Amino acid sequence: MAPTEESPAWIARCLLRATRSATLASSAAGQPFASLVTHACAPDLSLLLFLSDLSEHTRHLRADPRCSLLVCGSATEANPQTAPRATITGLAETPDDPALKARYLAVHPYAGLYAGFADFNIWRIKPLNALYVGGFARAVRLRSADLTPDPEAVAAIAAAEAGIVAHCNADHPAALAAIARQPGDWRMVGADVDGCDLACGDRAIRIPWSAPVASPTGIRTELVRLAREARS
Repeated sequence: MAPTEESPAWIARCLLRATRSATLASSAAGQPFASLVTHACAPDLSLLLFLSDLSEHTRHLRADPRCSLLVCGSATEANPQTAPRATITGLAETPDDPALKARYLAVHPYAGLYAGFADFNIWRIKPLNALYVGGFARAVRLRSADLTPDPEAVAAIAAAEAGIVAHCNADHPAALAAIARQPGDWRMVGADVDGCDLACGDRAIRIPWSAPVASPTGIRTELVRLAREARS
């Protein structure tokens, strides 16, 4: 069943795409190890990491690709447990796909400083299972099929993404600035079934759609809605 606007799967997807840092849990000879990482999401919701071969967690993943990633939103009250969060379990791999590195750098522009270093590589974690916690004592287990977007919709939008991004940046910069709701020369750097990413210098923000879309027409409808709401 496809996620709906209020479903835990949809909220978890939006959280995964919007957050820019996470806690990676790996293991070394059975000993758990947690570390701070910065992630991005591929169109199909695979989690992308840009890791140095010299880091402890990279050595762990090479020895045992089983891992988990915890992303956390903001707490709504003084109690930190009111924060929404999602834990993803999966297997880490190093895909040979330059598009995934470009996707990562689009939402982490500052990483361009070391993007050419030979000892840094993109790692991908495809979600196998997830646990979404919407706040204190509100937990929902999610299978990969519940969480990840429809493959046909992902493919349709991926095929049109470059054209959408180029058109918005060339013809609608004022609308993008309004949608960002922050001062600056904002440009679109990515679009997918769940939203789009805007960047200004070293900053990048996530703009979610009101619900998942399945076609470029759906993206246009969402952008028009967002621009109107921003100007109202």
